[in-house]
Amino acid sequence: MSQDPGSLESMLGYQLKHLQSVLRSRMDEALRPLDLSTPQYACLELLKRSPGASNSELARGGFVTRQTMNTMLRGLQDRGLVTRPEKATSGRVLPTTLTEKGEEALAGAVARVEEISALMVSPLNDSQRSHLAEALDRCIDALSSDAS
Repeated sequence: MSQDPGSLESMLGYQLKHLQSVLRSRMDEALRPLDLSTPQYACLELLKRSPGASNSELARGGFVTRQTMNTMLRGLQDRGLVTRPEKATSGRVLPTTLTEKGEEALAGAVARVEEISALMVSPLNDSQRSHLAEALDRCIDALSSDAS
C-alpha cells in the first residue's frame, strides 16, 4: 500500500498522530466496560510503578496538565481506586497510592491494553518491533533535548 510521497498521510508526524488517535480510541473502547478511560488507566499504571507519586509527577507521566490530573485523581479517589492524605506531611505534595480496589481495576485493564498493543505490532516481526522501539526512543530524545 504505497502512498504519494507528497500526501499528508506520508508525513511521519501525521502517521504518528493517526496511530495515537486510533490507539487511544481502541484503548478507550476496551476500558469502557471497566469504567476507566485511557488517561485514568495511565494514572493507575504510573501509580503502580511509582507509589506515592505527586500530582505533578503523575501529570507529566500521563501527558496531562496538573489541573486535569488533580480532577482525575479526585474522581479515582471518590471511586476508592486511589488514596491521598487530607494534608501534606511536608510542603504541598499529597502522595497518591493505589488501593486494593485500584490494583484490581488495573489488573483487569492491563490484559485489555496488552491485547491492543499486541494487535498493533502483530504485522511486525521481533526485529522490526525492536527497531521500531529504538527508532521511536531516538525521535523522542531528539525532540526532548535542549540542543534544538
